[in-house]
Amino acid sequence: MPYFVGTGAHVLPKHLTRRLVDGARMAWKRLLSYRKQQWAFEDYPIVVRRQSFDGVPDHAEHQSRYWARVLGWLIDETAPTKSEALTRLRDRYEMRKQLRVEEGKPIPRPGAKVPIQFASRTRIDAHGELADDFIHRVLELEWALITDESSLWDFTDDGSIKGFQDRISLLYGVAVYDIESGNLATILDRIAAERGA
Repeated sequence: MPYFVGTGAHVLPKHLTRRLVDGARMAWKRLLSYRKQQWAFEDYPIVVRRQSFDGVPDHAEHQSRYWARVLGWLIDETAPTKSEALTRLRDRYEMRKQLRVEEGKPIPRPGAKVPIQFASRTRIDAHGELADDFIHRVLELEWALITDESSLWDFTDDGSIKGFQDRISLLYGVAVYDIESGNLATILDRIAAERGA
């Protein structure tokens, strides 16, 4: 049964109300952004929502209980608490901002919609069967979309990539503990180089 907000003849479905509120938040933050030349995390429209999960009582803890997002830029994070979700979101924002600076791209204006761009797969595609084997045996997935920017960190739930690094060492006989970024393309490059040697 859909949730509704309002009374009498002016009842809106909850998802439509959220869209309207999020749109207003984006417009407001965009308007305010014209007062500055450089923007910080606080200048962006941010939402934090408590999530519900089937089979998990609302009062129970869950690793993804709170979801936080920078609206328009589609940067989001989940965490068990609201404050942790915001902290993770801030860190993800800073990382994405720094990446854009390094690539010579402009920082998106608060409230603007940033088009989704898929990262290159040139390095991953160069490894073909090895990449498929890695997805199955290391990530333990039937299928995954990985790009040259994908990292082991994208696939961990416990905040550590050591389990993956141990599995890579065991399966391929290659140590990747020094690749702290967990970048998959770099790891595949090393595996291929050491296996070819």
